[in-house]
Amino acid sequence: MQRRDRGLAQSLGLPLTKRVKESRVLLVGAGGIGCEVLKNLVCCGFGSLASKNGTRNGTLETPETETAAVAYRKPGIVVIDLDTIDLSNLNRQFLFRKQHIKKPKASVAKETASQFNPSVNIEAHHASIFDSQYDVEFFKSFDLVFNALDNLAARRHVNRMCLAADVPLIESGTTGFNGQVQAIKKGVTECYDCNPKPVQKSFPICTIRSTPSQPIHCIVWAKSYLFPELFGTSEEDSAVVAVTEGDNAEEVAKLREEAEALKKIRRIMGKSEFAQEVFNKVFHEDIERLRSMSEMWQSRQAPESLRFDDLVAGIDAEIVQRGQALAVRDQAVWSLHDNLSVFCYALDTLSSRVQAGESVIEFDKDDKDTLDFVASAANLRSHVFGIPLHSEWEIKQMAGNIIPAIATSNALTASLCVLEAFKILRSLPQEQNGLSKPTANNHLPTTTHSTIGGKSESVLGGSKLVFLTSRNTERMITVQNLSQPNRECPVCSPVYAKLQLPANGNTTLQELVDVLKATVGYEDFSITTDMGVIFDPDLDDNLAKPLGEYIGAANSFITVTDDSDAPKVDLVLSIVESLDTTTAEEPPRLMPPKLSLPPKPPKAPETNRDAMDSNGVRLAVAAGVGLKRKREAEAEVEGAVKRAKAAKEAAIEVIDDGGAIVLDD
Repeated sequence: MQRRDRGLAQSLGLPLTKRVKESRVLLVGAGGIGCEVLKNLVCCGFGSLASKNGTRNGTLETPETETAAVAYRKPGIVVIDLDTIDLSNLNRQFLFRKQHIKKPKASVAKETASQFNPSVNIEAHHASIFDSQYDVEFFKSFDLVFNALDNLAARRHVNRMCLAADVPLIESGTTGFNGQVQAIKKGVTECYDCNPKPVQKSFPICTIRSTPSQPIHCIVWAKSYLFPELFGTSEEDSAVVAVTEGDNAEEVAKLREEAEALKKIRRIMGKSEFAQEVFNKVFHEDIERLRSMSEMWQSRQAPESLRFDDLVAGIDAEIVQRGQALAVRDQAVWSLHDNLSVFCYALDTLSSRVQAGESVIEFDKDDKDTLDFVASAANLRSHVFGIPLHSEWEIKQMAGNIIPAIATSNALTASLCVLEAFKILRSLPQEQNGLSKPTANNHLPTTTHSTIGGKSESVLGGSKLVFLTSRNTERMITVQNLSQPNRECPVCSPVYAKLQLPANGNTTLQELVDVLKATVGYEDFSITTDMGVIFDPDLDDNLAKPLGEYIGAANSFITVTDDSDAPKVDLVLSIVESLDTTTAEEPPRLMPPKLSLPPKPPKAPETNRDAMDSNGVRLAVAAGVGLKRKREAEAEVEGAVKRAKAAKEAAIEVIDDGGAIVLDD
């Protein structure tokens, strides 16, 4: 045993230490939390077991066994991240340095972390977790998956893939000084989607375009309307700027005419008068049109339009060069003339990028050129409507839908993730990978029991739902028992199985319907894919078509819903293509071949589940240790009262004056 492993073995015991070294784990995300998690995994020796003489646990390794991912799990850590390193990452993602900017996060994280423990096998993927290569079989090759993501879509995708692969998932996130860690296991705990997530905050189009009253209204206008109209793709149908029932139809039509006028101005991009034309259009002509609608300003202050020539007259230096010098002062609140200078500088820079071949430019909070434009344009519009101006640093936080990331919060949350990983690994069957039974010096119990629904059960080796909160400095870490799965959750309540398709790709929808009727005993049912409903008793036009027309990537799913009077739970199928050419003409097969689907449970009464922010971080924190959640009918009311009281006493207050709050990346 290496010297570095002795302390770990004394703390965890030899059996668990061996299991840690034998483990194969997946880390999705190499940002703020991801860097800390990877460092902890490497220093604790996860995936550091090296085979000797071509054998592992006494079994000869052959090319045939290497291809069987589930049968042979090569110890190691796989890191997947699509992003590259930006300057703003360096204040909290300590595996990166200035020379790494613009390089893939996953590759650099592997290179740096490997120096901490060269014996750990790290594999880096600069790719999207949504790529088809990361299918259910890929996830099945891991003992444990860590989520260190910053967006809802990716979190939900990994959650579903882990449910389908029946692999434990450790979900984590931070918001400022607060954080959470949640262990998820199919059929054992609630999943990431068991709790409803809030929809993205949107603003009425007329508020954004005609009557802004807050800084965020001006920022959204600059980011989602003016910038795309000039340099990107029009966002008339943006989810952030939405047409609501309260919007005046005539006014909406007029605003769309203004957008068309901007497209015409876009044609003179690169000419000396471009900045003046854009400025006068949005800050003079459009404002004067609004001022003429006197009934709109009977109860509010009317906007004051601006003229380009009048403002330029008060600037002595060359305006573009002046704007370039001011743009670096991102924490200062620019004056009206300063914002005009930065606006002209940003227009000149972005126009040069378009003329150089960058036909479509998208806003990115870490793209200084686009941020300069949005910040200056938002401030100019704020001045027009009498709204306080903000520094570019403050606007970046609101425009990027972020709150400042705290490095210590990431570090603490990542350490809690690995502690939960120890519990989950010790809860796995002892015979897995030929592990020996626990010894006397292993002070950690093999099972930890908690009471759920009145029954004493082992829950992932004693894993808890852990909260990091700054409200109480005497007790910053609080826990509560993991909850049972939500019986009505559309993601974790279905039964997951595999659909093996012949390699020839000629399987029809009719063949799938026949297999479902014969194997599962369905009578009245519907079939849904990413393209929508493709079959139900009243929709049989697609039966003769190849099933491949309705299946997207290899990591997509087919959902079968029982519509009979006594419905069974939904069946979710992941696609597995047969590699056996001899079965090319055989019908599709379900795996396992025998499926027993239970009836759908009666609809449970509404409960006051923990609140979530826009990216799924729980805002209600347990006030004490071991808070028991009871799902039985008699205890539903009592449980709801306890959670409401805990939320009132220890809820994390999030002041959302800039739109949705996004987790650290």
